[in-house]
Amino acid sequence: MRDPVNMLAELGRESAGGIVRLPVGTPSIYLVSHPDDVQHVLRGNWENYQRQGMFWRPLQRLLGASVLDDGAAWQSSREILQPLFTARYVASLAEQMAAAVDERIAELEPYAAAGRSFDAGEELADVVNQTVIKVLFAGRLSREGGRRLSPAYDRAARSIAFRLLLPSMPYSVRLPGDRAFMDAVQRIDDVVLPMIRQDRDRRRSGTDVFSALVRAREEQGADERQVRDDVVSVYGAAAESTATTLTWLWATLAAHPEVASGLYEEVGRVVGDGPVRASHLPELRYTKMVLQELMRLRPAGWLFPRMAKRADLVGGVQIEAGAQVLITPYATHRLDEFWERPLEFDPERFAPGRQERRHRYAYFPFGGGPHQCLGRHLFDMAAPLIVAALLSRFRPVVRGGGPFTPAAAGSLRPKEKVELALVRAPHLLRGAL
Repeated sequence: MRDPVNMLAELGRESAGGIVRLPVGTPSIYLVSHPDDVQHVLRGNWENYQRQGMFWRPLQRLLGASVLDDGAAWQSSREILQPLFTARYVASLAEQMAAAVDERIAELEPYAAAGRSFDAGEELADVVNQTVIKVLFAGRLSREGGRRLSPAYDRAARSIAFRLLLPSMPYSVRLPGDRAFMDAVQRIDDVVLPMIRQDRDRRRSGTDVFSALVRAREEQGADERQVRDDVVSVYGAAAESTATTLTWLWATLAAHPEVASGLYEEVGRVVGDGPVRASHLPELRYTKMVLQELMRLRPAGWLFPRMAKRADLVGGVQIEAGAQVLITPYATHRLDEFWERPLEFDPERFAPGRQERRHRYAYFPFGGGPHQCLGRHLFDMAAPLIVAALLSRFRPVVRGGGPFTPAAAGSLRPKEKVELALVRAPHLLRGAL
């Protein structure tokens, strides 16, 4: 209850990736962390391991029947959404995304001018939010609406913690966070449902992701609730991983000044005085390495629970039908057999040529198999652009609040507030003088 995220990682390391049965009653709960076993569950025999059961019940109240569900609902949503999240399609949005990022990062200038600090999680979630709104929803969602949506997601992710830790507790028993969670879901609906209902003619001619999604659902005769579930899931996939990962970044850079120096050098050489452009992405190699290593130690999607439909043998252990299987990249990414000095932050692990020798499922921050997260390509584009745009203008300084520990929320985020101040980058200070 105090620290389940690290507890699972410690169990994985102590067992050297062996299957661990957690002593928590029925149904049985097994921790699966060895890459061979993870591959079996997520890919090799994935149809036997469904996103159902007590760990998914809390999330379904937020996400409904969508691409993050299973069965027919997942298949239908996947067929519609997958073409909208391919690497090629996302790449076509790159210039638009870069412009949106640069515009929003410029709005942080008053913090630097006044020497004021801010909540990094809150402010960077809004940066990601405004980028997602412009790129995916073609500006249909107002800035005010977006600023209501992002905190509601954060509140839902945090308030679900007790339900994740006590998944067998019936809903007739109130737990801390239940009321806050349902209030957050209502706030999300208050923003999303009016957007779905408005401007039908514009959607029919639009080329953005939201328009394409709504048109496809209308052709199927789907009701408003189904569209709502898809939009909520799309927004979460596009925004959550990027926002939570960037929140962890600044404390990590403060603890590793040599990594920060490498980032500053690359951004200065590639982006210069800015603005950041889509054409800069291929040259931001070290930035990508830093983000990959950050996602190794702080994967936003830290827990992938599954329920076994039928009995199965995994890693030499009999898994009974109905058992819950917990897969956590946070644990697998720390296994000594697959990672040298696994607890140390070292972006060089992801230098060109080094990753190819690694087990495919030793590193899977976005899941794997047919259920791999649709937002991966958006993260690969948005996160480097935001980092480069911010570091081309500022040097971030973390003010107190550490050490930062992971919260057992819907996505991995620090329990503590990351308070950040911005100092103008040296080349901008010289220009001012």
